[in-house]
Amino acid sequence: MRNLSRRFVPSLLLCVLVLSSGSIFNNAPEKVVPKRTGSMPSTYDFVHDPSMAKDGNTYYVFSTGDPNVNNGNIQIRASQDLKHWSYLGTVFSMIPTWLTNQVPGIVNIWAPDVSYFKGHYQIFYAGSTFGSNSSVIALATNKTLNPKSKLYHWVDRGMVLQSSPADNWNAIDPNFILDSKGKPWLVFGSFWSGIKLVQLNDKLRAIGTLHSLVYRPKPPDAVEAPFIISHNSYYYLFVSFGFCCRGVNSTYRIMMGRSQNITGPYVDEKGNSMMNGGGTLLLGNQGSMIGPGGQSVLTSNGKSYMIYHYYDALAGGNAKLQIRMIYWTKKGWPVLGGPIVPVPNE
Repeated sequence: MRNLSRRFVPSLLLCVLVLSSGSIFNNAPEKVVPKRTGSMPSTYDFVHDPSMAKDGNTYYVFSTGDPNVNNGNIQIRASQDLKHWSYLGTVFSMIPTWLTNQVPGIVNIWAPDVSYFKGHYQIFYAGSTFGSNSSVIALATNKTLNPKSKLYHWVDRGMVLQSSPADNWNAIDPNFILDSKGKPWLVFGSFWSGIKLVQLNDKLRAIGTLHSLVYRPKPPDAVEAPFIISHNSYYYLFVSFGFCCRGVNSTYRIMMGRSQNITGPYVDEKGNSMMNGGGTLLLGNQGSMIGPGGQSVLTSNGKSYMIYHYYDALAGGNAKLQIRMIYWTKKGWPVLGGPIVPVPNE
């Protein structure tokens, strides 16, 4: 779920990061959150801002919570063939109390980003409300993604960083990435002055300054949902331009740029900087698939997959999951194959 504010503030190339005193690695005890299996039918298919990981022979997709049916918590789905998905429930049974206290009015958890790091699966997630940058990014970890395992339980490690109305950036839509030296970073952002990047220490705590990677397009357009991957000698940055969350009236499309440095500058195929309006279109509307975006990437067994949601014009604009293989041109730019998840009614 993304922020729909129309507020615009000029971008800064670098700005000082303000960390919350409620940092994730303080002296407070870990908060162990019980697993939840949920009661929704396995065919329940509302998916927004998906992120995918593989554990054993099973793929797991995590997505934004649906406040109408699952207490607004991070949704979990599983598949062994990438085509047929079953709804398993949610990461948390309720939105963590500290999060509802920190972000009054929050009704669901947004844009989970799942990855594997130092022996644990981890989910960075966002808490906010529409039209506001009073937002937080937080972290939860687990030793396994298999809910049948005795080791399965999610540990909510609390806040990583936060933004407030005093900032010209928005702490939502996180993505964890390691650079070529193995150092961890977090890219994030939505509306306001665009997409930001911050380095993390070995405890996954934000340190140093914020780097600006993508300048917000001229209002009323917008940019959000960043995701970075590395391929050969480049970092590739994928973002969603436009508006989500409007069903068939959504204007999301997936744009991209690349850089030889994780901090940028990121340029499109024509050499235009994404700080100056650049960006190459990777995927836009196709038939009944409207507003593709909220994207992430999983590389597994030498194959890379683009995971995203779209609004199904044949299903009243419901947000649904789609996955496509990533291929590479001779010039080193990604292109997408056809849809992997079966498209209903087509």
